[in-house]
Amino acid sequence: MSGVELSNVIKKYGETQVIHGIDLAIGDGEFAVFVGPSGCGKSTLLRMIAGLEETTSGRIDIGGADVTRADPADRGVAMVFQTYALYPHMTVRENMGFGLRMTGHPKPEIDSKVDEAARILQLDELLDRKPAALSGGQRQRVAIGRAITRGPEVFLFDEPLSNLDAELRVEMRVEIARLHKEIGATMIYVTHDQVEAMTLADKIVVLRKGRIEQVGAPLDLYRDPDNRFVAGFIGSPSMNFLDATARDGALHVPALGGTLDVPQTLPGDGRALSLGLRPEHLWLEDGDTFTVDLTEALGGVSYAYLKAADGTRLIVEERGDIRAKIGDRVALGVDPAKTMLFDAETELRIR
Repeated sequence: MSGVELSNVIKKYGETQVIHGIDLAIGDGEFAVFVGPSGCGKSTLLRMIAGLEETTSGRIDIGGADVTRADPADRGVAMVFQTYALYPHMTVRENMGFGLRMTGHPKPEIDSKVDEAARILQLDELLDRKPAALSGGQRQRVAIGRAITRGPEVFLFDEPLSNLDAELRVEMRVEIARLHKEIGATMIYVTHDQVEAMTLADKIVVLRKGRIEQVGAPLDLYRDPDNRFVAGFIGSPSMNFLDATARDGALHVPALGGTLDVPQTLPGDGRALSLGLRPEHLWLEDGDTFTVDLTEALGGVSYAYLKAADGTRLIVEERGDIRAKIGDRVALGVDPAKTMLFDAETELRIR
C-alpha cells in the first residue's frame, strides 16, 4: 500500500498560519493534483509530505506508516522539482543512477534500474549524453527517471512543467500520464494550471488560502462545484458570473434585462445571488443588450468577449462558420438547465 493520508495537518511560520487543518486521503495508485492560485499553500503542503517542511501539528501517513517526523529519505517518496537539478558534468545514465550510488547499491542493480527507467521514458538513445545536449523536455524526463530508479512508494511533482514552452508542456503532460498508467504508482502533482489538473488527475484538490475548497474527480468539480471559487477556477475560459436577485419567485438578472427561469429552488425575496454561466452554455442572438468588445479566433472554436451598458462582461464560446465581430450588438441566449446559483455573501452553491 502506498496511499497518503493527512489528518488535521497545520503549518505555521512563527505566528503566521499558512496551512489550516488539512484532512485528505489519497488512495494507493491515485494521481492527485493540488491546484490553486499562487500563495494557496499547495507547494508547502507537498513539501510537508516530502519532509522538506516541518509539520507544526497533525499527522502524515504514507503506506499506513506515520512519517510526520521522519526524515525525507525514510518516507519512501521521490520528488521532481520545477528545476531539473541535473549535474552538468554527468551523463544521463550517471545522473539517473546517482542517488542509488550514494546509497551504496551495486553497479549491476543500478544499471538495471536505469535501463528500465530509460525504457519507460524513451531515453535509451540519450544515456551517454550530458544535460547540455538535451532539450528542456528531455532534461525533465531525466529528472523523472532519477526519481523512478529509486523505486519510491509515492512520486511528488512540484510544478515540473513550468519552465517548458507550450508545445513541450503538452508533450510532457502526455508523458507523465503514460508514466502513471505504466507504473501505477501513487502520484501527487502541484500546479497552478487548471488545464494540467483536468487532463492528468484522478482526483483534484482545490486549495485556497491554506484550506481545501473541494476534492473530486475533474469532471465532477467542473459540473458540480461546491462554491463560486471552485466554479470560477475550474474551466477555461472561466465561468461568467452575473449579479442577480430573488424576487417574487423569479430570478432577476439586470445584465440580461429581465428575469430568468432556473431549475434551482430560489431563496427568499431580496436575497443577493450570483448567477454562474459557462461560456459553452451561452450563444449569441439578434439584439441590443451587449457589445462585442473582443474576439479570439482559435480555429475550431472562438470566444466573444461581451460588454453590457452597465459594464458587465461575459465570455461566450462560438463554433461554426458564422461568428461575431468586434463592435457587433447582440443579445444573449442562456440554457437555464446549465445555470448555477451562488449566494453572493457566502459564495456557496445553491442547489
